[in-house]
Amino acid sequence: MQLDLYVNTLGRHLKQNFSGRVRKLSVDGDFTCPNRDGSIGKGGCTFCNVDAFVKPQQQLMSIGQQLEARKAELKHKDIRYLAYFQAYTSTYAEVEYLRGMYQQALADDSVVGLCIGTRPDCVPDAVLEMLAEYQAQGKEVWLELGVQTAHDHTLKKINRGHDFAAFQQAVARAHQHGLNVCAHLILGLPGEQPEHYMQSLKAVLAEDIAGIKLHPLHVVEGSTMAKAWQAGRLETMTQQHYVEQAVKLIRHTPAHVVYHRVSAHARPPVLLAPNWCQNKWLALTDIAKKLAAEGPQGSALATK
Repeated sequence: MQLDLYVNTLGRHLKQNFSGRVRKLSVDGDFTCPNRDGSIGKGGCTFCNVDAFVKPQQQLMSIGQQLEARKAELKHKDIRYLAYFQAYTSTYAEVEYLRGMYQQALADDSVVGLCIGTRPDCVPDAVLEMLAEYQAQGKEVWLELGVQTAHDHTLKKINRGHDFAAFQQAVARAHQHGLNVCAHLILGLPGEQPEHYMQSLKAVLAEDIAGIKLHPLHVVEGSTMAKAWQAGRLETMTQQHYVEQAVKLIRHTPAHVVYHRVSAHARPPVLLAPNWCQNKWLALTDIAKKLAAEGPQGSALATK
């Protein structure tokens, strides 16, 4: 079942803007994170292991080589791309170094824009100004901020190293530069229940963000959470429960907000739990079916 019939997906948004298919390609700029190198903290977020979404061989390639390798894996060749700087904190470097990384991606004629994944506390004005320059040149630019939850007690528990106010401040400054912001939210964080998910959704929507990315909590090898899970101290969401909660949030999201992702998967053997996250299509199909039955994105708002 086709998800974009019921959700304002990034794919649908890009197809409308570019009159054709545009796909995100993840690249690794060999960044680190202030929550790992001691600038803010050590050990990183308790759920994090970058190997869950970056292939080790990518780290040995230039940005251009990574893009060519990723394009070679795809069946469809006549499409355009967004370069997605995903691993760790992709604004955590000197501006000129960042410019060099981003320019390598944009030097490819098939790349029409950038998605920059980062932390709310790592977006200085100089970086925002640079991203705004690319946008002024006609590039599609998304600043993806990993906030994960609007609840400060959970952010402290998972060792994020920032509070929700940092997200609010970063969004306000991004808006001053006319940039689109996509907020990342994780469902299933320790101690959180469905009411927390809805509160987080409402809190990020109150900041007038342009996009949302939903993730189920993954337990991955090498993360701090892996130890808790292996000791039986951490439970993960069932697929059914995740689908129910994701659909509820989507139906309470205004139709103009772009969903960059409504589920996620990790590659074995890095993924420890939940097993259903090995196959991204399982949850996506169920989400589409449930939205078809209950109403599309924004439909719960129309009844109030």
